[in-house]
Amino acid sequence: MNDRETTVEELRGLVRQFVDERNWQQFHSPKNLSMAMAIEVAELMEHFQWIDNDGSWEHHRHQPQRQAIQEELADVMCYVLAFANSTGIDLSAAIVEKVNKNREKYPAEKYYGKY
Repeated sequence: MNDRETTVEELRGLVRQFVDERNWQQFHSPKNLSMAMAIEVAELMEHFQWIDNDGSWEHHRHQPQRQAIQEELADVMCYVLAFANSTGIDLSAAIVEKVNKNREKYPAEKYYGKY
C-alpha cells in the first residue's frame, strides 16, 4: 500500500479491522480517541523539541529518527481514522469543506507568503 494507490476508505477499513479483531470499539469514544490523537501528536512533537526550524528539516531525514517519526505520524493517522470510523465522519468531505472555508478566510492574494 502507498499514498498513490490507497484510498482513505481502504485505510479506514484497515484500522476498522484491527480494532474489530481486538474488540476495542468499546473504548473508542470521541473523548478517548481525541485524547489519544493529542497524545500521539505530542509524541511526534517530542522528536523536534529544542530543535530550530532548519534543524527539524535535517533531523527527519536521518535514520533512526525518520523511522520513529514515521511511526508516530502513523499512530496519529490511525487514531484520526479510528475517530472517523467511530463517529461516521466522512474525512474527504470534511477536508474539502474545511479547505473551502479556509480559502474564503485566507484568500491567497491577501495571505500569500504571510501567516
